[in-house]
Amino acid sequence: MRKMLAAVSRVLSGASQKPRHGLATLPSLVSISRLKQSSHLGLPKCWDYSHSLKTRQASRVLVASRNFANDATFEIKKCDLHRLEEGPPVTTVLTREDGLKYYRMMQTVRRMELKADQLYKQKIIRGFCHLCDGQFLLPLTQEACCVGLEAGINPTDHLITAYRAHGFTFTRGLSVREILAELTGRKGGCAKGKGGSMHMYAKNFYGGNGIVGAQVPLGAGIALACKYNGKDEVCLTLYGDGAANQGQIFEAYNMAALWKLPCIFICENNRYGMGTSVERAAASTDYYKRGDFIPGLRVDGMDILCVREATRFAAAYCRSGKGPILMELQTYRYHGHSMSDPGVSYRTREEIQEVRSKSDPIMLLKDRMVNSNLASVEELKEIDVEVRKEIEDAAQFATADPEPPLEELGYHIYSSDPPFEVRGANQWIKFKSVS
Repeated sequence: MRKMLAAVSRVLSGASQKPRHGLATLPSLVSISRLKQSSHLGLPKCWDYSHSLKTRQASRVLVASRNFANDATFEIKKCDLHRLEEGPPVTTVLTREDGLKYYRMMQTVRRMELKADQLYKQKIIRGFCHLCDGQFLLPLTQEACCVGLEAGINPTDHLITAYRAHGFTFTRGLSVREILAELTGRKGGCAKGKGGSMHMYAKNFYGGNGIVGAQVPLGAGIALACKYNGKDEVCLTLYGDGAANQGQIFEAYNMAALWKLPCIFICENNRYGMGTSVERAAASTDYYKRGDFIPGLRVDGMDILCVREATRFAAAYCRSGKGPILMELQTYRYHGHSMSDPGVSYRTREEIQEVRSKSDPIMLLKDRMVNSNLASVEELKEIDVEVRKEIEDAAQFATADPEPPLEELGYHIYSSDPPFEVRGANQWIKFKSVS
């Protein structure tokens, strides 16, 4: 037994003494696994628990002592431009601090959506549930959009979107616990359990709106308020390629351009509406040009750094008083439009697999950080473990928290009004409205 423990100790200590390519490496888990599986060693029963704990502790020590780079410069894809002489930069600097923050946020959005998928299939979440792309336990692809957009604006700026809103609700500052509790219709939800998947709100975040395209005129109105009040703020107004043909969107374009509103119109083009490809739905799929007289950008929506730089550029354009700008984020969804749509009848599995293998936004960020010595694989794995625990804790809360009582059905209909009675489903049922 002493010889065995000494051998394992050499494995653990040797990792920090023999750096490869100038970088310290962690103990080989494969080697330890083989030691564990060797029957002649006679490992004690406590090995499973203590080995895992010691390995994680050793990982933290090595990460803490490793000299990481503070930042790194990356080339990003050039944006296509419409009515613009210059666009966002084609190189950008990523700091280690920002990289770790973006990685944690994208992993949280992904794991949260996967948990929502699970809760929906268990019939704990009822009604509509439009995921950011987590159905069928596939990796998501649209995390770079919500995290990248948030990275390019200020907390005092504004954002409004359609019904695929969970990720934006999180990046705007709400906790996973509040979001999952809202999905399950509990009192601890961000809308007190009354909004569900499509109607979530936070400070400077106006939903989550269920009517296709109707949030776009609202976003123009929020931008009008920013200008009217003389605030140096912008409004990000999001819609999908399926909503891009709505007439009200073009009316909002016109008003925003006439009044030079600080509005960034953002089309999340994930290539498919409700069972229909963009080529079958639109005569022109150059959505960044659809504002006509409004300048536009077409952005790689799978690259968080590209989204961040394009958002910073667009926000600076609006703040300068030049009026609105239009961004098209080219992204993809692996699954169907909603839980009722399998998403495999109108495209091939080969197409889905090709995107999965080449364009996963989290893997792209992870590879950049590891290859540039901004982080280690082990450090990012530790973040993964912490995120999974956070999601599980939030899911337990979302299933144990009580539902709102029936008498609160009429609450919060109006703001700052004295209580008054509201009719129910028939004239004999009355509820009290409390602001």
